[in-house]
Amino acid sequence: MYHPEWQRRLLSAGIGLLLPLSPAIACGPDFPYLLLNDRQNALAQMPEGSFVQEIRKLGATIPGLGRASEATLQQYPGTNDRLPIQREEVEKSQLQDGLFERVQRLRALTEAAQVESQGAELPAELRLYTAGAVAFAQGDHWQAAEHFQRVLALPAEQRKLRSTWAAYSLGRSLALMSGEATDTNEPDLPQRAAAAFELTRQLAIEGFDDPLELALASLGEQARLYLHAGEWSQAIALYASQAIHGSETGTSSLREVGASLAALDDQHLRPLLHQQAVRQLLSAKLLAGIQHSSLPAERLLTLIQQTDIQQLDDADRLAAIAYREGNYASTQRFLDRATDSGLTWWLRAKMALRAGDSEAASQAYAEAAKGFPEDENWGWRRNGDWLNETLKPKCRIEGESAILALERGDYLQAFEQLYRGGDIYWQDAAAVAERVLTTDELKGYVDSQVASAPQPVDSEPWNYWDRPTAMRLRELLARRLMRDGRYDEARGYFAQAEQQQAAADYQQARERAQSAWTDIGRAEAYFEAASLLRRQGMELLGYELGPDNYVYAGNYPERYNSAQMISDAEPIETGGLLSAAEAQRWNATAAAPYRRFHYRWIAADLASSASDLLPERSQAFASTLCAATDWMINVDPQRAQSYYRRYVEQGALRLPPAPAFVFGVGACETPDFQAARKRQWIERGQAVRQVAYEHQGALTALSIAVVGVAIYWRRRAKKAVAKMKE
Repeated sequence: MYHPEWQRRLLSAGIGLLLPLSPAIACGPDFPYLLLNDRQNALAQMPEGSFVQEIRKLGATIPGLGRASEATLQQYPGTNDRLPIQREEVEKSQLQDGLFERVQRLRALTEAAQVESQGAELPAELRLYTAGAVAFAQGDHWQAAEHFQRVLALPAEQRKLRSTWAAYSLGRSLALMSGEATDTNEPDLPQRAAAAFELTRQLAIEGFDDPLELALASLGEQARLYLHAGEWSQAIALYASQAIHGSETGTSSLREVGASLAALDDQHLRPLLHQQAVRQLLSAKLLAGIQHSSLPAERLLTLIQQTDIQQLDDADRLAAIAYREGNYASTQRFLDRATDSGLTWWLRAKMALRAGDSEAASQAYAEAAKGFPEDENWGWRRNGDWLNETLKPKCRIEGESAILALERGDYLQAFEQLYRGGDIYWQDAAAVAERVLTTDELKGYVDSQVASAPQPVDSEPWNYWDRPTAMRLRELLARRLMRDGRYDEARGYFAQAEQQQAAADYQQARERAQSAWTDIGRAEAYFEAASLLRRQGMELLGYELGPDNYVYAGNYPERYNSAQMISDAEPIETGGLLSAAEAQRWNATAAAPYRRFHYRWIAADLASSASDLLPERSQAFASTLCAATDWMINVDPQRAQSYYRRYVEQGALRLPPAPAFVFGVGACETPDFQAARKRQWIERGQAVRQVAYEHQGALTALSIAVVGVAIYWRRRAKKAVAKMKE
């Protein structure tokens, strides 16, 4: 027999043992920067630009010259040990029938004349180029240049393999000779070297073999000649072209050139700022957040304003640098001289916000978005609280504009602007779709703009993490409709057949729970719905963001964010850029309860509703409460305790022997609803017999009275018949 005090102690001890001893801390992915969680700062900050994107304005693409490949990326002539290995790999693939081995033996010689005599049987281009390479390796650049020129003098059909090699090596030889020359009779060596590098590119464009991509390397070598001559703009243009064609060497060289310029004192740097390329290179570094101790942003801005520059083509970039420095007076002065670029309008929007003119800011944002190409990408960066952001200026501008749209109540426009950002601002778009738009507003947009989910190319189901935003949005709507009880509408928005079937099964169970004729039938339906939610609740009812984080497949709890707007369980309050009307929408769409895996509470309540309809002395009653307790034990111990106490007080004490009540996955017994039906009939019969026993005297008297009345009416009927016969 159970004793109440013993029951309470057992209950407390059992639940206590099942609780975690300490909170678990899990590592998570790189979480994205959320504009809506950082509204004020998102509007105020000017993100860092892209150095790679900026230097594209300093050079030009060379028609016919290809993009850099692995050969260019691994090669840096004169300093990279990889170059000889690359050369050998190329020669081995080019030279067959023992030619490679013979060339290798010749390369081991120390005199060009020896190469010519011992390699007489080789094709002329191989013999002459190898002789020049040997002379170059020995430091005899004059003789090396002579042999490379002899290669280039051969008929075109006889130098298909070594033309670009010879022209490039000739340029390097002449460049080194210009540094060594003391004879004033050779003043044109730098010009001749530059011409050789230009020839290298021309030969590659004409189709001569260039497996080491020396044509691209020649841009950097020629730029180095210009640097030695103090011709900064020409050098910058060539390095920029090299970078535009995909060479990391060009990009890194421009960083070094910028550092060299920054190291100059004011007297030498100020006149160079008249050169647009010099000015733009320095502003590109600062705009991209590349700092140099000798050239802080304020120094560059001051020098430029002290210099009488008539045409300031990069005024928008300088305005952006001034804005990020908090120098708003200089920002406005540069904006007054800037053309109507996308960056100019972006800064005008921010300056309008500083002046408190939201309407002008919105108009400026609209113009700014037009000023940037869809594909312009400033790269990946860390933002506030160490969050990551891939910054596409057009998307970022639309995201900032969405903040203003929310403030003025244009919720659908705000969603559209964020949604156009794709994966970058998906969580911001999802927050508006899930918590700010009404279900009908969201459904209307999806029906008109996202009519169907894109299909994978290989016909395989989408990997969870690779789902397109269109599919994510449709699934978000499906789950929202399910939470609203609009089951018929919801099913079509699920992309996977498994989810559609689960939604249909859940709908049928919920409908049977309302329409079944018997209590046991309704209880069975309630428990079926509860079990479905416990197994597939995330897919059926989960919130994309808080509190369930379907966006991360439910693997992570809500992350900490300094603003904490999206992740707060408490009601959202009006403040800052969050209007009262928007806050009301957030609060109206919050999960109930606002707990991670909130659908587990719904599942437990459905299981409890099932128990309400079952005989308390049935195994099904105990099993449904066991399931509810099991589902809550680790997330809401107080609620779990209430379910367990009800089982003890209403079921276990009245059902000897009590069914097993062991927590853990699959530990609870499956409810036997058929046995519950039998138990219900047994209990009804017992109830009837109990009533009869308790009122047997009255029932006996009632029976006698009924019999007496029956006899009376029978006799009366007989008398009536007899009288009629008379």
